Amino acid sequence: MRRKLVIGNWKMNGNRAANSTLLSGILAGLNDFGADCAVCVPAPYLAQCETQLQGSAVAWGAQDLSVHASGAYTGEVAAAMLVDFGCRYVLCGHSERRAYHHESNELVAQKARAALAAGLTPVVCVGETLEQREAGQTAAVIGAQLQAVLDVLENSELIKIVVAYEPVWAIGTGKTATPQIAQEAHALLRAQLAARDAVAAASMQILYGGSMKPENAKELMAQPDIDGGLIGGAALKAADFLGIIQAV
Repeated sequence: MRRKLVIGNWKMNGNRAANSTLLSGILAGLNDFGADCAVCVPAPYLAQCETQLQGSAVAWGAQDLSVHASGAYTGEVAAAMLVDFGCRYVLCGHSERRAYHHESNELVAQKARAALAAGLTPVVCVGETLEQREAGQTAAVIGAQLQAVLDVLENSELIKIVVAYEPVWAIGTGKTATPQIAQEAHALLRAQLAARDAVAAASMQILYGGSMKPENAKELMAQPDIDGGLIGGAALKAADFLGIIQAV
């Protein structure tokens, strides 16, 4: 049975004082709910997470990385730098990176490769917009996004990644895909993975990332192919984040 995983994505939020309070609240309320958990934070706060979370049950990670190992790439952050701060996870291809920074499927695939080469676990994000969904393109869009990553990985690497389905139309809008809609997308992704490697597909964690809250987390994570959540707004409040983890 796949262990559940709940990752908080702070996006571009936080300050040292607020972060300390949030992390302390999570640590104080965390019990063995049967789920792994992590926070993916803005790069300037990775050192704070390393200091405050080291030795705890909460892992930490980054929200992006460069495809380059080093060099004249001002503003970029290399995978080795993330490892230097104890990161376990890194988000690759979040919908906001795809939309606002025009990241292509191929670039996201190269970022996933860079993460794996450094020993990080890439959380590969896929998802469709409202227009794409209404045009009946969900399967084609998320399939192409995932396939670009599969095309650059060896079978042995598939078990080292996490996939997150984030319907763009349900991020920050208050809308949530019904458990049935979410399950359909997750099942499509797992079937695509199984066509490549059935063993890896059976063990891979596929997270739901569309406005998951304590109120809907239990029903969403009860679906057979939903293995946890990539949490946005609810990850900024310790009680809400813990409530989602507890829903497992």
